Amino acid sequence: MPAASMKQQQGFCFAGFDLGTSALKAVLVDDAQGIVAQSEVTLSVSRPRDLWSEQDPQIWWTALETAVAELRAKNRKAWTQIRGVGLSGQMHGAVLLDAENVPLRPAILWNDGRAFAECRELTQAVPDIGSLAGVDAMPGFLAPKLIWLGHHEPDVFAKMTRVMLPKDYLRLRMTGEFSTDMSDAAGTLLLDVSHRSWSARLLEAVKVTQAQLPKLLEGSAPSGSLAPSLANAWGLSDGVVVAAGGGDAACGAIGIGAVEEGQAFVSLGTSAQYVVVRDAHRPLSGTGIHAFCHALPSRWFQMAALLNGASAAGWIARALGRGDIDALMNETEAGFRGPSNLIFLPYLQGERTPHNDPKAKGVFFGLHPGITATDLVQAVLEGVAFSVADAQAALLAAGADPELPSVIGGGARNRFWMKLLASVLGKPLALRREGEKGPAFGAARLARLAVTGEALSEVCAAPPIASIIEPEPELTCAYADRLSRYRSLYKALKSEFQQGSNPAS
Repeated sequence: MPAASMKQQQGFCFAGFDLGTSALKAVLVDDAQGIVAQSEVTLSVSRPRDLWSEQDPQIWWTALETAVAELRAKNRKAWTQIRGVGLSGQMHGAVLLDAENVPLRPAILWNDGRAFAECRELTQAVPDIGSLAGVDAMPGFLAPKLIWLGHHEPDVFAKMTRVMLPKDYLRLRMTGEFSTDMSDAAGTLLLDVSHRSWSARLLEAVKVTQAQLPKLLEGSAPSGSLAPSLANAWGLSDGVVVAAGGGDAACGAIGIGAVEEGQAFVSLGTSAQYVVVRDAHRPLSGTGIHAFCHALPSRWFQMAALLNGASAAGWIARALGRGDIDALMNETEAGFRGPSNLIFLPYLQGERTPHNDPKAKGVFFGLHPGITATDLVQAVLEGVAFSVADAQAALLAAGADPELPSVIGGGARNRFWMKLLASVLGKPLALRREGEKGPAFGAARLARLAVTGEALSEVCAAPPIASIIEPEPELTCAYADRLSRYRSLYKALKSEFQQGSNPAS
């Protein structure tokens, strides 16, 4: 439907589903871009061995159907007015299907570190992978996982008819279509990112064929329609469009309005990202920066990817036996007297940018008998902020220096943490109205674009700034010394991390 006729229509709605690691989030958005219903369904992760991280794809589908039921119950009228659905999700996961489209094994997730040896093998086969695919080989990506499966689970690899990314498994069951978008495809290490096409050299190195990979689409393009039987079961009309969608980072960018050159945001969710939109593919090997396709045509982004974000705060709350994390954060703020001498390395799940080290571990350094629970929490908040500072330094080396990045994700809701982060970065941060909408909202925007053909500027505008968190100069100066010690601590312990247990074959 063209933009003009869309404006004449009232009551159209769009749904966005974001398949995260710890939860599937869903939003129902009206024609004024207001959220009229939302749902969140918790997901669990299996860690059967050291460095492994897996999920059964069936739990994703069960979560999707639960979210659909909740959205319908919360706003039945709006639900029946859905004209398009968008998909977002965790990137890099390896979903392997047989000839009947049945998963051959649990999906291997983005934070799985078993394939570190296969990264070396892939780099030897394609020495310029960093410029071709946009980032150096890292264990969490799809390509080295496929090599690992070929080595360690050859029977599974031989039966693999299709390999896809997590959100695209939902698409297959929703529409019967086998496709993906450019942003999620970039996270496979199988894409020629500059030309936005599968790379024959990378496919040969991994021993997969193009027929085993999904069709490539731009994120704002239709990928198909809901299967009639499913539309009927869900109480929707025939012809509901399913947009190609995007990876969670790209959809987060679209939701916050980061769609033009130089626009940037920091996401503090389970993991963390620092993303800057670019008008061309600009890779820089050796920095840990991911130079990927955006989920919109003729756009790319540079991203520092951190495996440990707000999840570190959740971890310390659980470790302390505190169920109310907000109360714990408030207590920490009340006791704040300046930067802590206790240093925390937040690498609970290894780290990507800038270390590319799946074996890195979380560390408290400087413990003594006077340390309190709130001291531990403050150190965790500062440690995550230091990792974002490392991300900022890597982006600067890659030529990106945004003036006023926005902050989204669960961590952005805590103003105290935002004050620490702004001061560590030495940069003001923008908090935007309804900035917590996140990737599911971005996916709904892509669904609208797929249905209406409206101008990007009309649909993907940035929400108004609610407030700007300014760095405190005295804290910035004090944190510079702590940041130096933080970096030195990782360097001192790196060889010890490498002595940790190896993944079982």
